[in-house]
Amino acid sequence: MQFRFVFAVTALILFSGCWKCSEARAAASVDKDPIHMTVTAESPHGYDPPAIARDDVMVHEGSARDKVTEWIPAQGTHAGLELFVLIDDSANTTLGSQLEEIRQFINSQPASTRVGVAYMQNGVAQIVQNLTSDHTQAAKSLRLPMGIPGGEASPYFSLDDLIKRWPESNSRREVVMISDGIDRLWGSGPDDPYVSSAIEKAQRAGVLVYAIYTPGVGHYGRSFWRTWWGQIDLSRVADESGGESYYIGFYGPPVSFAPYLDEVKHRLDHQYLLTFEAQSRNKAGLQRVKITTEEPNVELVSADSFYVPAQP
Repeated sequence: MQFRFVFAVTALILFSGCWKCSEARAAASVDKDPIHMTVTAESPHGYDPPAIARDDVMVHEGSARDKVTEWIPAQGTHAGLELFVLIDDSANTTLGSQLEEIRQFINSQPASTRVGVAYMQNGVAQIVQNLTSDHTQAAKSLRLPMGIPGGEASPYFSLDDLIKRWPESNSRREVVMISDGIDRLWGSGPDDPYVSSAIEKAQRAGVLVYAIYTPGVGHYGRSFWRTWWGQIDLSRVADESGGESYYIGFYGPPVSFAPYLDEVKHRLDHQYLLTFEAQSRNKAGLQRVKITTEEPNVELVSADSFYVPAQP
């Protein structure tokens, strides 16, 4: 009887230990969701950056380093790009002198790029040309802005609306946003919730924003203080989404958009598709990330946060 009891207890201990080992192996075998981001290689003074190998790329969440599983140049069969030109309808009609430069930029895109055109009106994105491979047709859809304040709406509502209605795809998704950046609904100053919301939506959707300042109409468009904050907000959206902003000035529109559009095209031509394994999280949400390389004379530019789903 005593022997049977000892045998039963021993078997129970062994079974419990094996179950815990199996549980540990199962937990360790849970696959991490892959995170996909578009990264731009940037060299000083506008030079072409050198080619970067996967082993030269480092991804950090705080002090934790993530495993890079793919690092693919956005070229050849991986060059797919969906590009929207988003123009503020409250912009001053002096923007008309820049339309030909924007048309040339659209027509200069490679065949692998689909281009769409939309206007910011009353807080929504009025799409006048859906994404198309017909660059000539997209360029023809450009028109003068209406030159009205836009119903006192926020241009960041329109960006938010465009991202929300953008169909899912495996292509890169990027926006050239042309506006004064002034939020006529919230006002001017730090901590604009609509700016923060647009940044979050862009980061979750993997949309890079390139912002070009152009003056708006009305009293706000002539206000030094509001013009300054509008450009700061545009710069914040661009920087935190992984793009770039252009023209910090207060004395009228830029003389020409051509240098800015040329730089945007240069950046589009030097991008990589990054896939990495993020750290497991019990709660879904945005997570800060830093992507770097030890390759000299080159900097990797990306969104500063990505969306990570919760792990079971």
